[in-house]
Amino acid sequence: MNKNNLKDKLANIKLAIFDFDGVFTDNKVLVSQDGIESVTCCRSDGIGISRIAKIGVRSYVVSSETNPVVEVRCKKLKIPVIQGVENKQEAIKSLCKSLNISPKECLFLGNDINDICAFQIVGCPLAVADSFDEIDRYVIYKTKSKGGEGAVREICDLLYNYKTIKQN
Repeated sequence: MNKNNLKDKLANIKLAIFDFDGVFTDNKVLVSQDGIESVTCCRSDGIGISRIAKIGVRSYVVSSETNPVVEVRCKKLKIPVIQGVENKQEAIKSLCKSLNISPKECLFLGNDINDICAFQIVGCPLAVADSFDEIDRYVIYKTKSKGGEGAVREICDLLYNYKTIKQN
């Protein structure tokens, strides 16, 4: 995984797309006796998201899960979310078409085998440090941070820094 290749890819990104579970979270879920789910997220991810928004990069969450916790967290971060997605590749194609953006101008940060189809169409396929080994051959870079422990912030900071350096 070549960081120079990452720099070239990030310079052209217009849309950052994130999986939720295992990316914004540590991939664990707390379930109460009433069936209410809770997850742990990293607060600093929000600063990263707002930072890339300031340079014109939009963010979206595309998740296989349908869960109120995803919607609540994304609403707080002001990120649109598409939930209950069976085929992330089709969802990303549709999203890109609606935004008039090429999938090659997108990054996707994921962590598991259900993200492979998304990795295959975006210009910048990325994974969190603790992602499953089966996806390694589909990504160009793995974060130093684990999911739920600042991986989103790490990618946002890299994106922000590369794009602002390119502009100056």
